[in-house]
Amino acid sequence: MNPWSGLKNLPREVWLICVSVLINRAGTMVLPFLVLYLTRDLHFPVAKAGLMIALYGVGAMITAPVSGFLADRFGALRIMKVSLFLSALVFFAFPLARTFAGIICVTILLAITNEMFRPAGLAAISHSVSPEQRKAAFALNRLAINLGMSIGPAIGGFLATLSFQFLFVIDGATSLLAGIVLAFFSLHLTSAVTDSEAGMEEKPAPAQSRRAFSDLQFLYFLLATVFVTIVFFQHLAAMPLFMVRNLHLSEAAYGLMFTINTGLIVLLEVPLNLRISRWSHRTTLALGSFLCAAGFGSFAFAGGIGGVVIALIVWTAGEMMLFPGMSAYVSHIASSERQGEYMGFYTMAFSIAFIIGPWMGTELLERFGAQVLWAVMFLIGSISAIMMFHLRDPSRAAS
Repeated sequence: MNPWSGLKNLPREVWLICVSVLINRAGTMVLPFLVLYLTRDLHFPVAKAGLMIALYGVGAMITAPVSGFLADRFGALRIMKVSLFLSALVFFAFPLARTFAGIICVTILLAITNEMFRPAGLAAISHSVSPEQRKAAFALNRLAINLGMSIGPAIGGFLATLSFQFLFVIDGATSLLAGIVLAFFSLHLTSAVTDSEAGMEEKPAPAQSRRAFSDLQFLYFLLATVFVTIVFFQHLAAMPLFMVRNLHLSEAAYGLMFTINTGLIVLLEVPLNLRISRWSHRTTLALGSFLCAAGFGSFAFAGGIGGVVIALIVWTAGEMMLFPGMSAYVSHIASSERQGEYMGFYTMAFSIAFIIGPWMGTELLERFGAQVLWAVMFLIGSISAIMMFHLRDPSRAAS
């Protein structure tokens, strides 16, 4: 049996959303090279350049719940299109800012416009599929993200050697193209996600269902999500330092880890989630969290490239189960009229972990060493796994 055959049953709306995600992510060049642009092209101090990344993270954290609310109020596809078109304008305008104050302004605008897309996109997918299709649909969305990310930064690295200005042009152009594709093809779709937008502007904000911030089970889940994503984000800061400084591996070896991670996700994540689509939410989330914890924790025993690859394979297996599973869980517990609100708070949890995780990991590595760092990450991830296992598995299908 073809392990990918289950994708043929996904609605066209999901494919359209994922195509737009792929186009948009294939142009992802500005954020990965923002620090280099600010330090090399504008000659900002490293501290000020790093502040822009933190500022972007704060902007993303604040934007996420607002985007979710707007998706519920005016329609998820509308917010996605607005995000793509406005972020394209900001990308084009970004190089015009040359002062520190100007960079702060455009960075905040970029965080707002660019990060509006994610909660709305998750909500749109939720509206488009049945409960049993959600893990596969969210896995397909992540496939689009990873395929795009395997293209954008690689091309961006080449273009940066010619001129940083090219990065802003390409990133803006792909955002614009993704918006055009989404706008054009969505005119010919008639599923729940597009039908739900009819009359949305006149529809009052939903009031009868439970709000995300008053749902104690959801808040408990968000805390577990922050814990495990703090562990996951170690691959952005502590992991490269550990590999280069402690294990004396090259920067190229660190880059190879991204290639292996992305390759495994592209090849295996969708078939894996089709296979486990009928698993309970808490089983999927607990096992995924534990594998992430075990993978990063096993770096404590890595003595060279072989140990690093084994650890990476373990946490990538957890990642492939965990992230589609978490999106599916949020989609399941949220009422149909509050999909955006719940997805907004869920996305905000990632932003919180993004702000805390890299800083926490590097501090532990500098102050206490690698063994303590990876032991702490295993502990935090294991706590998340225990919390996930004790989630109440909702028996009702999402409405």
